[in-house]
Amino acid sequence: MAETHQVLWTDTARQDLIGIIDYIAQDSVEDALVVLDKLEAKAAQLTTLPSRGRIVPELLDTGISQYREIISAPWRIVYRIESQRVLVMAVLDSRRDLQVVLLNRLAH
Repeated sequence: MAETHQVLWTDTARQDLIGIIDYIAQDSVEDALVVLDKLEAKAAQLTTLPSRGRIVPELLDTGISQYREIISAPWRIVYRIESQRVLVMAVLDSRRDLQVVLLNRLAH
């Protein structure tokens, strides 16, 4: 049986998700709900094989390798694996300059 992890959303990631959904809902509530379901389902897949996501390249370039991402185009779901937990750290639009956004948020 595959090892399972608990997927938890940080407050920051929840705020990202709310912002995305609110923005899309300005044009279409139906589309916003579809995106919400899609992003939550994609993150939920991390309960098994959370290491399937790639290391975030913009962070790896600066020597930070503990953050991974999965793509649900055009969104990037950034997360960190901690023991039996997967912490969703951010949901970001891949069309933005992510190096600055990620470094400001995730680098300590």
